[in-house]
Amino acid sequence: MAEKGQQIDLGSLSTQQLTQVKKQLDGEVETLTNSYQNLRIAQQKFRDCVVSIKKGVAESVQDKPLLVPLTSSLYVPGKLADTEHVLVDVGTGFYVEKTTEDALKFYHAKIEELGKNVKDLENIVNGKANNLRVVEEVLRQKVLAGQQGGQAGAGAA
Repeated sequence: MAEKGQQIDLGSLSTQQLTQVKKQLDGEVETLTNSYQNLRIAQQKFRDCVVSIKKGVAESVQDKPLLVPLTSSLYVPGKLADTEHVLVDVGTGFYVEKTTEDALKFYHAKIEELGKNVKDLENIVNGKANNLRVVEEVLRQKVLAGQQGGQAGAGAA
């Protein structure tokens, strides 16, 4: 395959080579699309954290009863002991105590960073999808030309 940034004359490739290029591009587009969806999910989780801090902690009254999740489907009653500080999951199982204000700043920065990554990835996915469409069109033209050439040869015999 060509190095990054190099142009390939698709017309010079055989049908088999075009099929391989198409298969590779299909895989890349699928992988990039999955990554895009995962980034959007992560961004939404950070937005949920912001809402949880604003609605669940910052506006809560101390000693107000709430439900504490032990698992995704098991909750126990509890009380919020401190409305000024929260534990923030900063990744790979590490938690840092932050003020609610600093936690909000942290999550907003994460949302913004992921937003930039999503936009960059979206551009890459669109570029790959355009390349895929071009390869599919050239492949279709070659297959049609091959069929027409085969029919003309069969008529001459």
